[in-house]
Amino acid sequence: MLSRLILLLATLLVSAFALPTIEAKGAKFFTSEGKQWFIKGIAYQLTPDDPLATPDQCKLDASLMKTLGANAIRVYHVDPSANHDECMSAFSDAGVYVFLDLDTFDTYILPTAGQPQWNQTQYDRYAEVMDAFHTYDNTAGFFVGNEVLNVGADSVAAPYVKAAARDMKAYRDSKGYRNIPVGYSATDSGELRPNLQNYLACGDDVSNSIDFFSLNAYEWCGDSTFEVSGYQFLQKNASEYNIPIFFSETGCNTIKPRTFQDQSAILGKDMDDTWSGAIIYEWIEEANNYGLIQYGAPVDPTATGDNIEGGFVRAGTPTPIVPDFENLSKQWATLSPTGVSQNAYSPSLKPPACPSVTKGLWDIAPDAPLPTIGQKVANPQSGGQTGTSTAKSTGGGSGTASSDSASSSETKTSSGVKANRDVQNIKTGFLFPMLLCLVAFAVFICFWRKEKDGWVPAPSTLVKMSPTKSPTKPSSSTTKATRVYHPTSPPTLFIRPRPRHR
Repeated sequence: MLSRLILLLATLLVSAFALPTIEAKGAKFFTSEGKQWFIKGIAYQLTPDDPLATPDQCKLDASLMKTLGANAIRVYHVDPSANHDECMSAFSDAGVYVFLDLDTFDTYILPTAGQPQWNQTQYDRYAEVMDAFHTYDNTAGFFVGNEVLNVGADSVAAPYVKAAARDMKAYRDSKGYRNIPVGYSATDSGELRPNLQNYLACGDDVSNSIDFFSLNAYEWCGDSTFEVSGYQFLQKNASEYNIPIFFSETGCNTIKPRTFQDQSAILGKDMDDTWSGAIIYEWIEEANNYGLIQYGAPVDPTATGDNIEGGFVRAGTPTPIVPDFENLSKQWATLSPTGVSQNAYSPSLKPPACPSVTKGLWDIAPDAPLPTIGQKVANPQSGGQTGTSTAKSTGGGSGTASSDSASSSETKTSSGVKANRDVQNIKTGFLFPMLLCLVAFAVFICFWRKEKDGWVPAPSTLVKMSPTKSPTKPSSSTTKATRVYHPTSPPTLFIRPRPRHR
């Protein structure tokens, strides 16, 4: 009898100090206590494999995160076979929730060569991570992908991301797990926005949609504003979104020190009615100079030893980087949106319409069924899909090639004949542009005059750039993208290196 009483008291004591769980309702996050929840998060990946398997380090970091004012972390990779009890408890004690990526280094959904996959191996690995973390009250959500799509041509992979979310939600429900939100972390790409955002949430069957959408955005740099930074466009695209949306990475570092002024927009009157907060990139200082803390002075990049990787110490007592750490702490200290209580909130926003096909920018038909596990794209380059593939590009239903594809004769043409025709087109179309270039070059030379120190253009031939011209967008890259904005124009993509957790 006494032992039962002690056990009951211990259970009540643990429950009294446990964090309330997080759930998604409509376009907002709520705690199990009925309060709207806003994210003040940090990207946390000290080591490639699993930063949540070293209890002593977690306790040190969690304590300083509490001082910073953080209430969430994002972890990109974990080892589901490791014990995470102590680390998750340490972060829970500090009031910190955890967002986890379900994928690992060998299970990403990738749009490789137009042939993305969602297979049984990926499914099993995702399920293992969910199995390992569903029991923790401070598990806030799972990501089924991070920056899978980066340019419009990658849109063929979108159905596979959505299928992964569908299947992991079904797995969660079949196991009787808590209704932990499942979502996606997207590249902030002007080519994909807002098509991908809308696609992942569209449709009447919510079991096929993500529970939240998030964006890795580095648009607000230095002393910018809501209008100049481009955040006004992000807000416009999200104003009628029916599920929670937040920044899964942010914190531009092109202007030092970082002041994190964007937090006042995200967690303030400009955006807090729509957005659910932000996760700052990142906790540890690395070669990319995004860190908020360091565990010691940088060492030689070739140095080896315990907890040393890439020229940086990755364990020990965290020391704030001045003044970035303090700047973020001050921002968060002044921002405490209350939102709305769950009882007073009645979701009214409807799922967005599935985007229509825009050749080269969005190649998924709005009525295209989602692929099943192990199903591949049959012909991602054609107008319609053939066979049993359901992740088709443009065109009508599945089965045989749809009638609204380019033409039936084109579909039936053998690859050999089509290849010969393409070669003929190249041959006949090559000479005229070449001759035109030669003539243009000759005319250009005629307008040049020779000076004593070399060839320079004559004054009459100097060309002024029109102030209304937008800068040319460079080709896509696997490096991190950031955007530069003109106050009165939509965003233009520029490329800035930032190592990705892959």
